[in-house]
Amino acid sequence: MNKKVLVAMSGGVDSSIAAALLKNQGYDVIGVFFLMHKNNPKDAKAVARKLKIPLKVLDVRGEFKKKVIDYFICEYRNGNTPNPCVRCNRHIKFRFLIDLAAKLKADFIATGHYARISQKSKTKNQNDKLKLKSFKLLIAKDAKKDQSYFLWQLTQKQLSKIIFPLGDFTKEEVRKLAEKFKIPVAKNKESQDICFSVPKSIFRARSGPILNINGKKIGEHKGLAFYTIGQRKGIEIGGTGPYYVIGKDFKNNALIVSHSEKDLLQKELMVKNINWINESKKSPLLCGVKIRSTAKISSAKIDKIKNFMSAAGGAKLKIIFLKPQRAITPGQSAVFYRKNEVLGGGIIV
Repeated sequence: MNKKVLVAMSGGVDSSIAAALLKNQGYDVIGVFFLMHKNNPKDAKAVARKLKIPLKVLDVRGEFKKKVIDYFICEYRNGNTPNPCVRCNRHIKFRFLIDLAAKLKADFIATGHYARISQKSKTKNQNDKLKLKSFKLLIAKDAKKDQSYFLWQLTQKQLSKIIFPLGDFTKEEVRKLAEKFKIPVAKNKESQDICFSVPKSIFRARSGPILNINGKKIGEHKGLAFYTIGQRKGIEIGGTGPYYVIGKDFKNNALIVSHSEKDLLQKELMVKNINWINESKKSPLLCGVKIRSTAKISSAKIDKIKNFMSAAGGAKLKIIFLKPQRAITPGQSAVFYRKNEVLGGGIIV
């Protein structure tokens, strides 16, 4: 009997090719479309018909609003810049896929993420032949498309059930496969936008002063929630720019800006809500850290502090970079790498 796999299908090229590849490999494929906001299953249904696989539409709008949209809004109101994709992967996509797989007695789940998983067996001890399975989350072959940054909250148990069919392909190769398989969405443009719309009115904007680094008022902001660290455009001081957002003073409802990008550079940060996929026993831990999805992985030291090796949400870690980083932003994820392996991560505070 063929292994059964549930594939998250958005109707885009990547998830469509993930499903096509798994079917060609002999899996019994079932597509799953997540109805999350105002997205439409039309394209996913067309692809499912082409591949001759069933498609289940899973209505998760209530949970998506609670876990992703409401969280997003709350974080912005608190002055942070959250990453909704990280949140969605943990609380929606992988959670519901694994739950549904258990109900349908599926062997695996799969998505169109550009990432890889490796499995390594290791002996428990010299006198015991029992081998324990260890899974690693790895960077994709296509470094430009790599999405491992968004997956740092996965666990060993989840990785044992996940397949990433696109991990060893480049985006160009996936596009060619879409044409080869005559996938209905082969020529669709790739969407980089947030998958839900948030009215500006819900931020309860309150205008206030824009201050330079010397505390002098040089303008008025529209509401602190509308600005993020490192932002240059849209500050609208007029005539004396450019300025960069370097901080927010919530007590005085003030936006802090500077002419110099050097004022955006920092060498240290703290993270919370830590998750270890594979935990290093070395302390202090020298590794690579990525502070946003578009940033480069930079060498850093995770300093030994209280609860250093705790995976509990209440623990915090201190990260010290070898070179200063630009625009470290609270709410974003800091992801830990050892070469091409994701060790874990946390939320920047």
